[in-house]
Amino acid sequence: MAPLWADRSPECRGELIWRTQHQIFGERWEDARDIYLDRFRAIHLESLTALPGRTELLQRLADEEIFLGVVSNKTGSLLRRETDHIGWAALFGSVVGAGDAPLDKPDAAPVRLALEQSGIDPGETVWFVGDTGIDMECAHNSGCVPVLLGSGMTREEFGGCPPRFVFSDCLTLFRFVQGL
Repeated sequence: MAPLWADRSPECRGELIWRTQHQIFGERWEDARDIYLDRFRAIHLESLTALPGRTELLQRLADEEIFLGVVSNKTGSLLRRETDHIGWAALFGSVVGAGDAPLDKPDAAPVRLALEQSGIDPGETVWFVGDTGIDMECAHNSGCVPVLLGSGMTREEFGGCPPRFVFSDCLTLFRFVQGL
C-alpha cells in the first residue's frame, strides 16, 4: 500500500485523516495524532492566508445579512483560531469543527449545530457551499442544497452526492446569489 501522502493527503481528498490513521499507526494512532496536532498548532497560523476572493465573498454575503456558518472536519479549536487569525470570526454566526458535534461531516449533526443559533432549519433554504465530495455528501445528508465552489472534481469524487450548483469562483457565486 502506498503511503497516504504519496498522491494527495486524505484532507485534500475530503477524507477524514483520523479514519485512516489506525491503519498506518496501529495501536499508537492516538500518539501519532497528538504529535501531529501539537506540531500543527505550533506552526499553522504562520503562513495561513485566505484563498483568493474568499474574504470579499464572505463580506459581501454578510453585508446582505445572509447567515454564514462554517462546518469543517478540521478540529474545532484550530478552526476557530484560523477564522480569528484571518479576520473572519465576525462574519460567521457559527464555526463548527471536528469534535464539536456528536458526529463529524458527512453526518448532518454539525450542520444542525451550526444552524442552531440562527433559528434556521437545515433544508432547501440553506446552501451548503463546499469544495470537496465530502461537503456535497454532508449537504445531501442534511437536506441542504449542495453547492460546489471550484472545479476540477470528477463525477466519481461525488459518489451519489452531486452538487446542484457549481461555481468556478467566488465572484460568480456572489453574482448568482445577488440575482436571487
